[in-house]
Amino acid sequence: MTLPVVVDRSEEPLTQESAEILRLSAPRPSYFHSRLLPRLREVSARTVPPLIVLAIALAAWQMLCSGPGATLPSPTRIWTDANDLILHPFFYNGPQDLGLGWRLLTSLERVGVGYGLASIFGVAIGAIIGQSIWAMRGLDPIFQVLRTVPPLAWLPLALAAFRDSQPSAVFVIFITAVWPIIINTAVGIRNIPDDYRNIARVLQLNPFEFFGKIMLPAAAPFIFTGLRVGIGLAWLAIVAAEMLTGGVGIGFFIWDAWNSSRLPDIVVALVYIGIVGFLLDRLVAGLATLVTRGSARN
Repeated sequence: MTLPVVVDRSEEPLTQESAEILRLSAPRPSYFHSRLLPRLREVSARTVPPLIVLAIALAAWQMLCSGPGATLPSPTRIWTDANDLILHPFFYNGPQDLGLGWRLLTSLERVGVGYGLASIFGVAIGAIIGQSIWAMRGLDPIFQVLRTVPPLAWLPLALAAFRDSQPSAVFVIFITAVWPIIINTAVGIRNIPDDYRNIARVLQLNPFEFFGKIMLPAAAPFIFTGLRVGIGLAWLAIVAAEMLTGGVGIGFFIWDAWNSSRLPDIVVALVYIGIVGFLLDRLVAGLATLVTRGSARN
């Protein structure tokens, strides 16, 4: 009787003919884990801490101003007494009964005119000072003296010269915002590397070509730093100027609310002013990043 022979092939080496290689592709990450989740974490890291601090501040404010002897309104009282200003910023019940949205637009119009003139004049004069040593020696001491004058100190002279509150307020904005623009532009022009100037001489660029192709791009981070400082000062100046010149701007609204003892309205107006000022700064900073490709100092 012949027994069957069992051959154990487990010890034999595997060859290309006896085994197949399975190639497993790496799992592709989902859009949620690769893009959306990191973005949500970044947004949360930026927004959650300020919201927590704001909630703590509001709670402390509520506790301190809820007593019978409190002189300032609590957050709940502000919401009760001034919720129409909060929920309806663009109501219109007459020339002097406007929502805060319309008043802010009026103030922004004045800021736009004054700040625009200050930007053009400041960049031009700053470029001249930065290019010419004689202009710097002649004008820089005068500008250093004038920039220390408080903005509202110019208002009586502006009213005497223009005989109208509208151009006077625009002039106060201009004279407030122009100094940081001039100074930062001049510093940026003076810091242009000599290699850039030598290239302009080799290429035989005329003064206008040198200004547009070499000077402005090289000094752009400094210029936009001055523009950011200028827009903040301009927004501060218009609120103070409107308190004295009247009209329908946000500054006059605060002064009128004070005369009428409407403290909740003043607090709401201050919140609006702070938010608009923050948005203006972010707007100029975003423009700086776009123009300078991120080289501007934010």
